[in-house]
Amino acid sequence: MTGPSESGRFSDGPRGGRSGDAGRGGERDRDRGRPERGERPGRRGDGPPREGRFGADRRGGVRRPVRPAVDLPRHVAYQAIAAVHRDDAYANLVLPAMLRDEGLTGRDAAFATELTYGTLRHTGTLDAIITDAAGRDVQRIDPPVRDALRLGTYQLLHTRVPAHAAVSSTVDLVRTVGPGATGFANAVLREVAGRDTDGWVAKLAPSEETDPIGHLALAYSHPQWIVRAFAEALGGDLRETARLLIEDNERPPVHLCARPGLADPVALADEVGGAPGAFSPYAVYLAGGAPGDLAAVAEGRAHVQDEGSQLVANALAVAPLDGPDGRWLDLCAGPGGKAGLLGALAEERGARLTAVEVAEHRARLVAQATRGLPVTVLHTDGRTVGADPKLPEGHFDRVLVDAPCTGLGSLRRRPESRWRRQPSDLPPLTRLQRELLTAALRAVRPGGLVAYVTCSPHTVETHVTVTEASRRCGFPVDFVDARPLLPAGMPGLGDGPTVQLWPQRHGTDAMFLAVLRRG
Repeated sequence: MTGPSESGRFSDGPRGGRSGDAGRGGERDRDRGRPERGERPGRRGDGPPREGRFGADRRGGVRRPVRPAVDLPRHVAYQAIAAVHRDDAYANLVLPAMLRDEGLTGRDAAFATELTYGTLRHTGTLDAIITDAAGRDVQRIDPPVRDALRLGTYQLLHTRVPAHAAVSSTVDLVRTVGPGATGFANAVLREVAGRDTDGWVAKLAPSEETDPIGHLALAYSHPQWIVRAFAEALGGDLRETARLLIEDNERPPVHLCARPGLADPVALADEVGGAPGAFSPYAVYLAGGAPGDLAAVAEGRAHVQDEGSQLVANALAVAPLDGPDGRWLDLCAGPGGKAGLLGALAEERGARLTAVEVAEHRARLVAQATRGLPVTVLHTDGRTVGADPKLPEGHFDRVLVDAPCTGLGSLRRRPESRWRRQPSDLPPLTRLQRELLTAALRAVRPGGLVAYVTCSPHTVETHVTVTEASRRCGFPVDFVDARPLLPAGMPGLGDGPTVQLWPQRHGTDAMFLAVLRRG
């Protein structure tokens, strides 16, 4: 275990630093240097406290209080962060379960959530700062201590938690996960507290003039290759690229989709204490809370879905179409959000949707999401169009291809994804995207429509994929201008015929939409 004697810069305790409020930003002030509710790493009311809160008195075996362990919200945040890095877990899956298991609600749950997601979003910049403050590469610090330092550094630089409380609570945490490294952690964090975020960026980031991509990457905590891809998709506009990076680091709102025919969005907004969406006719914005607990979601009248996803699915449904219009296809349907919306629209119009999903567990999710709707779920590979009798060629009137992608358009919702994705992921993904889009063009009838959708603005996953697939499919394909298929007056839709949505422009995930008509 890493200890003080192993550190690069520090060997014998704290040095320098300040004890005032080193935080920036508008986060919750949860700490004034006092123990919080639920401060032990365990559930409230579940019997004797866990390791170390009480110990035996040497003078007579009497139980006496000792220094309390780390408070429960920070402990949960640490466990979630550690699971992401140790087990390749997803924060949006492990954190809610941990909050339930520990009985955290209200402000405690909100604090744990902010610490978890904020630390994961800013990991790259936090690591650069810790490396400098420790005088050694962050990867040489033992993983449990490293994650604790990330959590403490985030509190120092991005919350209103006072510096002394952020340092002491993190040292308490290190005492439980890496006892030999408490002095080292104390010294590193006091060094971190000597500058605010702007001060660290000024010290560590490359020059804006000579290396603008490197500067943006460190200043806004994104890998350089992703910053470069965003800048290219935005036409080289680095100012707007910075706006996008800032938006990626903000807590995203929760969007609901009021299912057509089952819920009115205005009435649903009143029911759940939200507000109707800005663009999608089905969107409702929530201020917070647990959407899974809402009656409308439990009853199937609504589901959680980013407004951008609603817009691109609805665009396929409203696109003008000559001839029959009763057979719809969702070629990559899991986990079922777009299939749920299309299924509800199909029911209103007397159509039927076939939803295809290659992964068995995701196919089950699609079946659950579309229960009671005119939807047939097929557990198969969408590329088997023509070979599978249930997926005949030239059969469907409208086809959605929500293709597997890097997910670079939803980094604000999946904070760990920016650090997991690599440029090497692109070749196999883009090959799969072309194959699925080609299959969709085979599946649609002449005159029918295909919507290609991906939650990434990377040009090789958007324009390159669509251009290559339409060129190779073997029959005529025309691009339909997608802009009129979105709400009138929606800003920033570009020159067409494709549309790229953006968090900083539209408040949605960065969804791409191309609509193709088979000749």
